Amino acid sequence: MGEPHRVGIVGAGWISGAYLQTLREHPAVTIAAVADLDAERAAAVAAGTPGCRAMPVDDLLRDDSIETVLNLTIPAAHASVALGAIAGGKHVYGEKPLAADLDSARTVLERAAAAGVTVGCAPDTVLGTGVQTARAEIDAGVIGRPMSAVAVMATPGHERWHHHPDFYYRPGGGPLLDMGPYYLTALIHLLGPVVAVTGAAARPRPTRVIGSGPRAGEQIPVEVDTHVTGILHHANGALSTVTTSFDAVRTTAAPIEVHGETGTLAVPDPNMFAGDVRLFELDATDWRVVPPSSGYADASRGIGLLDMITAAAPRAGGAVALHVLDAMLSLLRSADEGRRIELTTTADRPAPVPLIPAADWRQRTPA
Repeated sequence: MGEPHRVGIVGAGWISGAYLQTLREHPAVTIAAVADLDAERAAAVAAGTPGCRAMPVDDLLRDDSIETVLNLTIPAAHASVALGAIAGGKHVYGEKPLAADLDSARTVLERAAAAGVTVGCAPDTVLGTGVQTARAEIDAGVIGRPMSAVAVMATPGHERWHHHPDFYYRPGGGPLLDMGPYYLTALIHLLGPVVAVTGAAARPRPTRVIGSGPRAGEQIPVEVDTHVTGILHHANGALSTVTTSFDAVRTTAAPIEVHGETGTLAVPDPNMFAGDVRLFELDATDWRVVPPSSGYADASRGIGLLDMITAAAPRAGGAVALHVLDAMLSLLRSADEGRRIELTTTADRPAPVPLIPAADWRQRTPA
């Protein structure tokens, strides 16, 4: 067995805590360094992580002892940090999206390929037992030929709980770019790549009111569409209808439903790792719960990085992340131009995850 893989974290904000819960004591990795524009925040993370040093971002990206950079910066910085890591000969695993625009995302993958390093990208929730069990049922033919899917993410808007929600309503924000990666990545795992999209979008309110915190009652402008819907045309002929909205109070829709010739699968929230997969077979009288049969059990954020280090090929990989970004930006472009848009990228369905008990993946070390 090899030595623990040395990881450096760039970005010590809120989401870093979720990753650290998974990675801090895992035998496959050592959190060797952390960097943040806020030096005090980086120092606080380092102080709570044995063997970890706080350092400036540029120093971390150049540090020859770091093998992989975990990129937890804001979306606008994803590409620049990834490119800096790649220039230093490092693998990169980042939060979604892969980059803020398609050209930057392509550049990240092209330079990684030229440098011989690997790129991984969230979401890794799709590697949990929820989406993976549903995929196993589809692949086993339980619902027959998959014909269509429906994915729904509907909330009244993050300004109700977020103290500083401005970025959700500025360019680069909105419900599709914020939450769409979970749903579209799941659909690619379930049904395969997308060849074209047709979209529509609306912006029914010009302002939002912050509902809590020190700025409660303050109005903020809405600069992006807050209800985006559309159709994904999959290469296998299936059609997925996707709705992401910051303009809905509540929905009874399942997060994802996949409809086949002989059955329907209700798939749990793709922003979570687990949840009940329910099956309604042709001529049945009720839904039945499918026991977990695939995926990392009891997983949490960071499992994608561990998978990248320990598996033959990363299942939360850069090619899928690029394809998802292409699909989302094309949906927005389709809505703006009023026409079907052909995608310029594709991605193979990642390898399925067998059922891996928590006790196993928490002790797995790199080969």
